[in-house]
Amino acid sequence: MQKPPVHRSFLNAFRGIFLMIKTERNFRIELAAFLINLILIFYFRLSSVDTILILMISIGVLSAEIFNTAIEKICDMVQPDFDKRIGFIKDISAGAVLLMTFGAIIVGIIVYWKYVFQ
Repeated sequence: MQKPPVHRSFLNAFRGIFLMIKTERNFRIELAAFLINLILIFYFRLSSVDTILILMISIGVLSAEIFNTAIEKICDMVQPDFDKRIGFIKDISAGAVLLMTFGAIIVGIIVYWKYVFQ
């Protein structure tokens, strides 16, 4: 199978992000949090290091949600009916997103604390 041209690969990737925005509520919520962080970065004039931390952790949460959704969709294709093993896979995949989100909240508190209370 021949690989598509590079521009086609980028278009497919952007389509995937658009589909996440269109179909996944949690992704939209996390995207809204990302946009709020972008506003706060400019409002508080975060340092370069703090900006990088916030951007990396925010993009990490969005990426984790994309992976979680992909895993859930594959599981649904493989086994459309209820299966305890599939439930386990979905639960640990969702747990990874939750763990990343908790990490993002902790990083956000640490980074923004000095800008809000000083």
